[in-house]
Amino acid sequence: MKNIFKTIGGLRKLLSSVDLDQISKLSEKVDLSKMVGLVSQMSEEDLSKMMGMMKSGSKPKVIPPINGDFYELGKSLPNHEREIQLRVREFMEREIKPIANDYWNRGEFPMQIIPKMAELDIAGLTYQGYGCPGNSALLEGFVAMEMARIDTSISTFFGVQSGLAMGSIYLCGSEAQKQEWLPPMQKLEKIGAFGLTEPEVGSGVAGGLTTTCKREGDAWILNGQKKWIGNATFSDMTIIWAKDLKDQQVKGFIVRKGNPGFLAEKLEDKMALRTVQNALITLTNCEVPETDRLQEANSFKDTAKVLRMTRAGVAWQAVGCARGAYELALAYTNERKQFGRPIASFQLVQDLLVTMLGDLTAMQTMVFRLSEMQDSDMLRDEHASLAKVFCTLRMRSIVDNSRALFGGNGILLRHDIARFVADAEAVYSYEGTKEINSLIVGRAITGHSAFV
Repeated sequence: MKNIFKTIGGLRKLLSSVDLDQISKLSEKVDLSKMVGLVSQMSEEDLSKMMGMMKSGSKPKVIPPINGDFYELGKSLPNHEREIQLRVREFMEREIKPIANDYWNRGEFPMQIIPKMAELDIAGLTYQGYGCPGNSALLEGFVAMEMARIDTSISTFFGVQSGLAMGSIYLCGSEAQKQEWLPPMQKLEKIGAFGLTEPEVGSGVAGGLTTTCKREGDAWILNGQKKWIGNATFSDMTIIWAKDLKDQQVKGFIVRKGNPGFLAEKLEDKMALRTVQNALITLTNCEVPETDRLQEANSFKDTAKVLRMTRAGVAWQAVGCARGAYELALAYTNERKQFGRPIASFQLVQDLLVTMLGDLTAMQTMVFRLSEMQDSDMLRDEHASLAKVFCTLRMRSIVDNSRALFGGNGILLRHDIARFVADAEAVYSYEGTKEINSLIVGRAITGHSAFV
């Protein structure tokens, strides 16, 4: 009798604590008697585990903020440079991210952003004088990364302007040329382009330029073609590198917009960096005055000074592209649900995310040191080349894995990741292929040149 009363008392207690409406709804989904039978057969250990899971599941999940800078390298910048980095990040997220896919898809450049970008005061970031702020190469790297993190096309546009075009004048121009061009280019009032690569000459430009120049009195006559020249369809000037027919040395020229004999045709139907306006340039007896010849550009060694400086920037671009893809994938795995829970909770997904983060962190620490070496005047070609090789390879892997985590949605432009996958292919190729940069490093570490 005592047991009966105990049982009845237990039932009353159970019924008082159970929501009968919930029980009714549950009975529509599962066989309650079978479920109770299964639970009753569970061991105490299994029951304890189940109750633990139920308790943890009742607590709201605290999702950590998304941050691809896992080792917080950005916080190593001095306060005033850190502020610039974060200002660039805010600009990219506010002004560029909402329009990036649309302009990329249409293959057009958003000209309206140029005055807004000018307000950041970051063009010619590392140069001294001429209106340039004279900041560190390390900050310049972080800026390139922040831009590529949102849109590699915009990062490329800026790299051509601030690095290749302004850098050519800063390193190889006369004082008069610097005074004329650098201040308005720093304010983005004048846009520059950089013409080195040719239709039949890419990695072999050091010794194989086919574009020629010939002096005639106080002018130079340029003939030939350049290909893949970013910004050239709307630039106010283009730096053209050509081989002197007299001494066979490479020389540089400032070719102004509207110069007769200069034709820039937009390259259509690209699969990468579609927002960048790349052009095929044809020079037909293009006359350039001696005053527009870069006065300190007398051989390819001078051209190489510009390339060495900008190659480090391309490695940072690769970091930015990879970081943007990783952060997109991480966010998506917390949004996308399968089997009743976010795919971020799956072991295989977490394993892949951690692998990606490890690669990304290795890339970041490499380019961080690369820029430190540049600031200390220790940077050599082989240092920049190794970073370019390593970072672009890891970037490719990260964007590929990021797209895989999106599944089928990854091929839809509105999810952003498809743009990163496509743009990564351009970053992998320009400023020297993997193979060419590997040979530069190989020559440095072995003492033997394998170039043929």
